[in-house]
Amino acid sequence: MSIATASTTTPTQHPNPPFTPPAPGSWGLDRSHYPGGTTPVAQWLMEGCPAGMRRAFEELGIPAETLDVRFVNGFMYSRLRPLIRPDSPAAKLPPLPVLKLATRLHPTFRRRATQAAAALSERPWRTAVADWSSRTRPRLEARNLELQEVDPALLDDAALAGHLADLLAWCRETFELHFYLHAFDLGPLGMLLHECARWGIAATDVVPALGGASPSTAAPAAVLAALRVEATAGGVRPTSLDELRACSPEARRLLDGYLRVRGQMMITRYDLDGQTLAERPGTVLASVLDGTVAPADHRVADAAVLALRERVPMAERALYDERMTEARAALDLRDDNGPFTVEWPVGLLRRGLLALGRRLAAAGRIDAAEHVFELAPDEVGPLARTGEGPTAAELAGRAAQRQRQAALTPPARLGPVEPAPPLSVMAPAHQVLVGAVQAVLQHLGMAGDERPLSAADDGLRGIGVGERTYRGRARLADDPEAA
Repeated sequence: MSIATASTTTPTQHPNPPFTPPAPGSWGLDRSHYPGGTTPVAQWLMEGCPAGMRRAFEELGIPAETLDVRFVNGFMYSRLRPLIRPDSPAAKLPPLPVLKLATRLHPTFRRRATQAAAALSERPWRTAVADWSSRTRPRLEARNLELQEVDPALLDDAALAGHLADLLAWCRETFELHFYLHAFDLGPLGMLLHECARWGIAATDVVPALGGASPSTAAPAAVLAALRVEATAGGVRPTSLDELRACSPEARRLLDGYLRVRGQMMITRYDLDGQTLAERPGTVLASVLDGTVAPADHRVADAAVLALRERVPMAERALYDERMTEARAALDLRDDNGPFTVEWPVGLLRRGLLALGRRLAAAGRIDAAEHVFELAPDEVGPLARTGEGPTAAELAGRAAQRQRQAALTPPARLGPVEPAPPLSVMAPAHQVLVGAVQAVLQHLGMAGDERPLSAADDGLRGIGVGERTYRGRARLADDPEAA
C-alpha cells in the first residue's frame, strides 16, 4: 500500500476512525514489529516483507504467494496470501476430497509440492546459515559502517539529500533481505514447534532446549562482562561513559569497539521514533556496571533436549533429533538477522533524518526536528535540497494524527473469516512447511490475537525469563523508551 493511501483517513475527519479491511481476505493484527502510530517511512519499508517472503516461498515451494502486509490507521495487519485466486477468497472450503484432489492436480500446486520436497531433502537453510557468517553479515556490516562514517551534520543540503537517498535505498534493500532470511532462520524453528505441538509439547517447554545455541547473542554480553572487570578494578565506580573509558586503555578499546557496531542500532523499537543505543548512554553504563548475565550453561540446554526427547514417541525420535538440530543451528542467524538488517540501518536513517530535522527547525521551516519522521520517502529529498514539500503546519498535523492513532484500540482481525485448508489435504512436504509457517505466525504474534486487547485476564500474559523467581514492585511502562 502506498504512503498516500495509508494516510488518507485522518482523526480530524473521523474522531473514531473505522478499521476497514485494506483488501479482500482476512487480516490479522500484527504487533510483532510496530505497536501502532507507525511512521510513513516505516510503512513503506515494510513493503519489503511481502517482497522478501514471496521470493522465499517460491524457492521453498510453500503453497502460498507471500505474507502480505498493510497498514490501517497506523496499525500493521498481515495476511497469508493464497497461491490461487488470492483476491477472491472463498467464504467456505469445498468438500475435503475435492480440495485434496485439487492440491494434487493443479499445476501450480504440483510445482510447489515438488519444490517443497526438494527443499526438505536439500535443507537450503543450512546454506543460508553458513553464508550468513561467511558472506552476508560481513557485507552488511561493511556497508553499515561505510554509511555510519558519514557525519550527516557536516554535509551541505545537496549532499545530505544524497546521503538520505542512499540510506532509504539501503534500508529498503535490507528490509527485503530481513524477511527473505526469516524463511531460513525461522523455518527450522517453526518445523520444530509444529512437530512438538503434534507430540503434545508446548512451545514454552521448547525454549530451554534452545539455550546457548546463538553465539551472536552471547558475544555482546561477553564484551560487557569484560568492561565490568575493567570498570571495577580501580575501586571507583564510573558515573559516565567518559569515566568508563578513562578506567584503562582496555576499557576504552572495548567500549569504543562495542559502540562502533552497536551504538547506532535501534533498541527501543523498530520505527524511526524509537531510540538508538548511542542515545541511551545511561543504559550502556548500567549494562556494564549492573549486568548479571552469565554465560549460557550448555548443560541446562542439553538436559532439556534429552528431557523433551523422552516425551516423543519412540518411532519419531529420529525426526525429533533432526528438527532440534536444525532449529539450534539456525538460531544464530535468527538472532543476528534483525540487528544487521533492520536495527542498524534504521538507526542510521534516524540519525540522518534528525540531522535534516534540526537544520529545518533551526531555519524555522518546521516546528520540531522530530517532525521529519512524518515525511513520506519521496518527500525527503526535495525538502532537504530546496525546502519544497509539506508545510510546518502539515507536518505538525501529521504528528498529532499519528499520536492519536497510536492511542486507538485496533480490532484483532479485519475482514470475513478466510478458512484455511487443513494440513491433511496437502502433499506431505506441504504439511511440514505450512505447519511450520503457521507455528511461526502464531508464536511471533503475526497471526492476529482473537482476544480483544481490553479483555480481562486472570493474570499477566507472557513468558517469564530469568533463572529464578524475584519478588518486588511491578512498574508499568507506557512505551518502550520508558521501559
